[in-house]
Amino acid sequence: MIPGRVVGRLVASHIIQSLVGEKLLLVEPLDEEGAPAGEPFVACDAIGANEGERVFIAQGREAAFPLKIPFNPADKTIVAIIDDSS
Repeated sequence: MIPGRVVGRLVASHIIQSLVGEKLLLVEPLDEEGAPAGEPFVACDAIGANEGERVFIAQGREAAFPLKIPFNPADKTIVAIIDDSS
């Protein structure tokens, strides 16, 4: 899993049928200390994350399973929100 921070929302003008209704978010990857660790990427949102939240992202084939239609081409999907409370 990849840790990241949601930095924005996206709207697709064209989308394939298996991803209709899925929320797309722009996510910045983070390193172990919480610092930016690369270029932002698009991820589907399976849990209702919001801008500014730290999240975990599943990638590869596992990214498709949490979505409404599990047979889809998603490569990255937000699967958890990282809680800051200790």
